Amino acid sequence: MVSAYIPTAMPTLTSSDMARIFDKLDRNGDGLVSLEELNWLLDRTGLVPLGLEELHSLVGKPCLDFNDFMFFYSSISSSQGDGGGESEAVAAEEEERDLAKAFEVFDLNRDGFISCEELQSVLSRLGLWQENCGKDCRNMIRTYDTNSDGLLDFEEFKKMMLLAIS
Repeated sequence: MVSAYIPTAMPTLTSSDMARIFDKLDRNGDGLVSLEELNWLLDRTGLVPLGLEELHSLVGKPCLDFNDFMFFYSSISSSQGDGGGESEAVAAEEEERDLAKAFEVFDLNRDGFISCEELQSVLSRLGLWQENCGKDCRNMIRTYDTNSDGLLDFEEFKKMMLLAIS
């Protein structure tokens, strides 16, 4: 269904996270996510620069129900490990590029740092933030903020992401 070159930096998400993302994408509440909505998410997160035609050829249908959506996520997530014989140096370089793209998604004002407000904004857009769920962006940032400036620079972000996916 999905070729191995799609995204290479997919975060690990729970089925609950996926359900929230699906619900946010399903703006008209019909229980389906259109390819336009899916492409919007992929473009917004910087994971896949695809057009609708290419996405349709990968998915094979114009809309995805939740099970299809989960299968799509599973397919692109599992493709991360398919190196196709790449050397470790090439894989490390690709990982660095993917992390830089992910960093750009969170660095909304392009100042080279991720603030609490930017982190919360992106997590909200992805449907991963709920005001009363007890998560505190400041604590999340503080955990990886090695220079204690209240912001994450790229190296701190990279450490956070690599620890989260390992």
